[in-house]
Amino acid sequence: MKRRPLTMMRKNILILNKIILPLILLSLTACATSSSTYYHDPNMDFAAVKTVAVMPFNNFSRDTLAADRVRDVFINMLLSTGEIYVLPTGEVTRGVVLMGVTNPATPSAEEIVKLASLIKVDAVITGAVNEYEIIRSGTTSANIISLNLQMIEARTGKVVWTASSTKGGVSALDRLFGGGGKPMNDVTEKAVNDILNKFFK
Repeated sequence: MKRRPLTMMRKNILILNKIILPLILLSLTACATSSSTYYHDPNMDFAAVKTVAVMPFNNFSRDTLAADRVRDVFINMLLSTGEIYVLPTGEVTRGVVLMGVTNPATPSAEEIVKLASLIKVDAVITGAVNEYEIIRSGTTSANIISLNLQMIEARTGKVVWTASSTKGGVSALDRLFGGGGKPMNDVTEKAVNDILNKFFK
């Protein structure tokens, strides 16, 4: 059997490297944590929502300040869209105290209707921070955040929109080439932006 010239084999290897290596790198990059889901009530007129109250978020992470930080980022980014006015947190707190809401992070539908009527908002947004931490894989570490939000209509107390997003984490490329991921604030903004894109869709 006739052997192929060595130069021909080298050419084939170079061609394979040009085709296969990018595909491998692409698949490795896809291993980085990134997911999101959302729901829109098809019968809801979201254009009618002009003013909202953002309630304190539930915190299921190990960082005791995570919920407040994420809430602040969400409020600022929602306001910056120029589409919706967010009631100042002080006004929301005052309304919660006056109404005697037992758990502001998870108010009942009845409490939301009464609170929204008192503080004059079209909808109430509640949320939860599920992850807000540094995760490690071998010698590599990176920030990760996972959160979910929901909007409740003021008149009915009905959930009309929900969205969740998970961003950050250690990618396969980080494991291969090193790297510590993005700062937590950048990861948080990316997750919030992802959620807002699901609202203004």
